[in-house]
Parts: sequence; C-alpha cells; structure tokens
Amino acid sequence: MTATASLRAITYNTFCGGLDAGDDARLRVQTDMLAGLKPDLLCLQECTGWTNRHLCQVANTLRMVPIAMVRSRVHREPGTPNGTTLLYKPSVLQLVDWCALGQGVFHHALIQAWLRPRAAVDDSCDFLAFGTHFAWPDGDGRLREARMLTDYGGAFPGAPGGAVLLGDLNTPDREPDDWAVIPKNLHSRYRFVRPSGKFGGTDQRAVHVLLESGWRDPQMSSVTPLRLPWGTSGTPSRIPGAWTTPSPPATYRRPTTSSGIRPLLGGSQITSQSCATS
Repeated sequence: MTATASLRAITYNTFCGGLDAGDDARLRVQTDMLAGLKPDLLCLQECTGWTNRHLCQVANTLRMVPIAMVRSRVHREPGTPNGTTLLYKPSVLQLVDWCALGQGVFHHALIQAWLRPRAAVDDSCDFLAFGTHFAWPDGDGRLREARMLTDYGGAFPGAPGGAVLLGDLNTPDREPDDWAVIPKNLHSRYRFVRPSGKFGGTDQRAVHVLLESGWRDPQMSSVTPLRLPWGTSGTPSRIPGAWTTPSPPATYRRPTTSSGIRPLLGGSQITSQSCATS
C-alpha cells in the first residue's frame, strides 16, 4: 500500500546556548516552547557551552534523538565551545546515514542526514536533511557556504530525491528603512563592501544563489511570512531558514512563541510524495 508522509521541521537559534552564567533556566523555557511545537526534525544553532548533559536534557524532553552536535570550526581558544545540533523523532523518522560536510569551509557547521519516514518499507521517500549556521562576519563567507548546498537544489547523483535545509542563514531579508538604526560597527557583516571600503546595499547573495539553484523558501508563498524588525538586539533581521527542494513540497507555518523567547525561529510542514508502506 502507499501513504503520504508528513513531518514538521523546525530551526531555532538558542542564543548563547540558552545558558546565562551557567544557569540553564532559559534553556529549559526554550525547550518547553519547542516541545509545544512538536518538531519531528529540529536544528539548533548556538549550542554554546553545551555538554552531553545539556544535549540529553533537550533530546529527552522533546523525545528526540541527536544525529550530531558539531563544534564550530572558527572559535576562540580558550573559550566556550559553540555548536550546531540536528535531532530527529524516531517515532516518525529513521536515520539511514549522516556526516559533517564542508569542514574547512563553514565558519560554524553543516550537518547532513539521510532520513526515511518510519512507515516506509523502501527508499522511495528518502530525503536529505541539512542543519547549518551560516557565517556572521561577511557575505563572502556566507556565499561560499551556500555553494556547498547548491548541488542539492535538484537531482544529484547518489542522493535521494528531496531535501530540507534548516538553519540560521545570517542573511538580512530586506534593506532597512534607514541604515542608521544599525550600529555602524556591524554594517560590514551585512552589507556589500566596495573596493574603496565604502558600504553598499544589503548582501543577500547567499540566499539568492540557493533560490537560483532550485531551493525554495516556503515563506515566500506564505500569507504571513516571518519578518523580524530591523534593529532587534542591535542587528538586522535574519530569516531562520526552513527550506526545501521542489520535492518534497512544504508549507510554511509561522511558529508562535511566548514572550521573552528570542524569535530566531522558523518551521515548515513537509509532505512527501506517496511512499510504499507496510
């Protein structure tokens, strides 16, 4: 028989691991919020200061299994480790394989997981899931990182037919009304820098090259896309990515959070093609 598989994919930046001077109270609030969203697939950025205890605490509360927690390549020594984590719900998905890609290229990390719906009896509904956190220093770095993902915007030898990308892409979604609302010392992160050293407009090349390569952002077809205000915490809006390739199709769902939760959160409801099931 055949069935249509559906899953909820969420990405969330915890902001400094959800820890404040070692206190995990904020992380517990964040975890409870995520539990209410009932993710089947979850990518977490800025797992700063996490030990295996923190990872297990989050995974157990969400009834999920960690695929990997990969440390950021660029980091401070000595300093608190930063990491990117990808988790899945074993009652919904099976893990076929995983690896860390782009080591030596990514400022933070890129995790690739080969996944299969739990009910599937063959590989007809397999898909790739990517969990990432793009670089913050400049658009050139983000563009290099995006190019590690463009191959998967369409059919690619040795890969299953669909893919989902979850991550903090660190890319402004639009020009601000006035760049003066952004601290001048942060402009080089988000704007083109001309040969003269003068600033140009917003650097969105990383997002554009993904779109041109076949990836699609379900928010673009949403009636109420997530649009964070410029100037939040002194930095531009950064759309958290919950992207897919044309197969499997996805619809964007704007997550709602309680007050006090840092809003770098995005999610998609993904529906695959018909799968062979037992």
